[in-house]
Amino acid sequence: MNSRKAQLAAFDRLLTIMDELRAQCPWDKKQTMQSLRHLTIEETYELGDAILDNDLDEVKKELGDLLLHIVFYAKIGSETNAFDMADVAHDICEKLIHRHPHIYGDVKVQNEEEVKQNWENIKLKEGKKSVLEGVPSSLPALVKANRIQDKVAGVGFDWEEPQQVFEKVQEELAELQHEVKVGNTKEIESEFGDVLFSMINYARFLDVNPENALERTNKKFIKRFQYLENQAKSTGKSLRDMTLDEMQLFWEEAKKL
Repeated sequence: MNSRKAQLAAFDRLLTIMDELRAQCPWDKKQTMQSLRHLTIEETYELGDAILDNDLDEVKKELGDLLLHIVFYAKIGSETNAFDMADVAHDICEKLIHRHPHIYGDVKVQNEEEVKQNWENIKLKEGKKSVLEGVPSSLPALVKANRIQDKVAGVGFDWEEPQQVFEKVQEELAELQHEVKVGNTKEIESEFGDVLFSMINYARFLDVNPENALERTNKKFIKRFQYLENQAKSTGKSLRDMTLDEMQLFWEEAKKL
């Protein structure tokens, strides 16, 4: 792999190119933090896809795209003397040092959980009014639920055993079924949300990332359904012309691939 000197030289090259693009390219000159925001979100999701697919070459490319955005924001910040790339780097370095007293101080920890608890406690000492302040309001609901549960667990608000959480899932399912039977539309939505929230919590106890798990299932379903579509075409039929039993035969084949 590249030496530290080569890595720093590559980063310096990127900073120089960013300076040149911001000064000379009509598109780059026009961009603001607001105009880049949605593109950054898109790039983050593309990186997430590459990671799930374990496509390391694509991970490298998407990391480059995301790094470009970070450098771009820092360049824009420097134009109003708000901050530059060095400020960004130093700030995260100081935060990491401060929040890892078991590495840079005299705090002793036994395991990963104690590290997480220390992290949340330090954030509260830094002036945070709530443990949940660090959960972005714009996160997708599933990801947000996972982060909320992770945050409160970091200060000890948590179940003790996975079985307790599974029993909570069963309890919420029973409540949902009750509301379905009585036809209470408003409560059905509420109870359905409770089921999802408890399932996400259970996933945490099973050491499963619910977002990754659901996305892998999405990809699996897409692959199988597209096989079904292709097999239907090979018989000269459209899916609308096929019976459910006919489609099920191809679906079972797809599951074996």
